[in-house]
Amino acid sequence: MTYVRHCGRPDLFITFTCNPKWVDITRKLFPGQQYSHRPDLIARVFRLQLRKLMDLILKGQVFGRAKCHMYTVEWQKRGLPHAHILLWLNDKVDANKIDDFISAEIPDPALEPLLHEIIKKYDTRPCGANYEKKVMLVSGHICAKGYPRKFISNQTATDDYPLYRRRSPAEGSRTVTVKGHTLDNSWVVPCAAAVQDFWSPHKR
Repeated sequence: MTYVRHCGRPDLFITFTCNPKWVDITRKLFPGQQYSHRPDLIARVFRLQLRKLMDLILKGQVFGRAKCHMYTVEWQKRGLPHAHILLWLNDKVDANKIDDFISAEIPDPALEPLLHEIIKKYDTRPCGANYEKKVMLVSGHICAKGYPRKFISNQTATDDYPLYRRRSPAEGSRTVTVKGHTLDNSWVVPCAAAVQDFWSPHKR
């Protein structure tokens, strides 16, 4: 409340989740071990990755110069930590900049092959009555998270949440195949485009 009183509403809300398939975790497991057997390892690696991300945001200024920030770390029931990050920027984010910061589209595999595979593997949410992943379904056929989302040609700002650009295949957008299902931008979970762009292979 003090941050908001002095600096106003935060510009960005970023969620950062531990990935048990990080090489720093898998290569330290003993034969037969699962990540759930090593909460000590999970905690240490996540802490290092979180510090790396915060350095990227604050020192690398991928979103611009930050006025202030705060975050909290929570542990999921399955034993993986995640962080909720609030970021206040010197230059406020207006509607014209949202597409530069947040993407809800499948990257070009020719220009961003590594990023394309990451989005395909981790940032698509295929679910439905005919799909094997049904844990997020309501009434057996409706996704609790509202996927698939509607196609939107241009990003739209609303009073509540922005509606991110999700171009349809008819507009030339890309599709990916996940476990035999063809997915388009309506199934993509929005993610930080600026951080993705900084981490892309050809810009390292």
